[in-house]
Amino acid sequence: MLKVVSYVICPFVQRITGLLEAKGVPYDIEYISLKDKPKWFLDIAPNAQVPLLITEDSIPLSESDAIAEYLDDEFPLLRPEINKSACRARQRAWVYQGTKLYLKQCSHMQSGNQQIFEERQEFMRKQFAKVESFLKGHTNTQYFCADILGNIDMAWLPLFHRAALVQKYSGTKLFEGFPLLQIWADNIMATGIAEKTVHDSFEDSFVNFYLSEKTYLGSGNTTKDCDCCGSSSSCCG
Repeated sequence: MLKVVSYVICPFVQRITGLLEAKGVPYDIEYISLKDKPKWFLDIAPNAQVPLLITEDSIPLSESDAIAEYLDDEFPLLRPEINKSACRARQRAWVYQGTKLYLKQCSHMQSGNQQIFEERQEFMRKQFAKVESFLKGHTNTQYFCADILGNIDMAWLPLFHRAALVQKYSGTKLFEGFPLLQIWADNIMATGIAEKTVHDSFEDSFVNFYLSEKTYLGSGNTTKDCDCCGSSSSCCG
């Protein structure tokens, strides 16, 4: 069976577990502390970061893009029609549009005061506007250009999950002004896949980290460096 090595609130790992859940591929998962990385992990993880996937042949794979590619090579595609070079290229582009925002969202949610929050929010809104514009021409599907989940949906899942928790606990709507993006996010969250892709303690850990009194979202006024997965230099390492 495949094994995923993770940290509790890492969005890059959730993208991979989302793909595994959507594909129906069974897997084990082990959570580690990035502040005290075990030696066995350091011995097989070239960049000392999560996600790390250990194949059934005991081959360790790192980097979420590489792992996602491996899963598409080894297991049925979520959307078999995306098997032509042009379609795959467009899919990669929209996947990248999502994954490049993981660290930006981490920093945004950790903003220590209103000014920093709004400055970072402006960047996020520019990115969301690109998605909203594209979705205006694709309003007849439940997910991203389809009525079945795909790789793009799973790449955006971590962003949607975290935005939903921010709204739940702080009332702040990170997608306000982008109704089509919000509908897409709501549809994915309604599948229940988000809860299946994280540790049982994820929600509490998320709230304690991003919505503490030290953040603007948690009504604090102390700025922190982005450390969404245990390191100020990398989200998951």
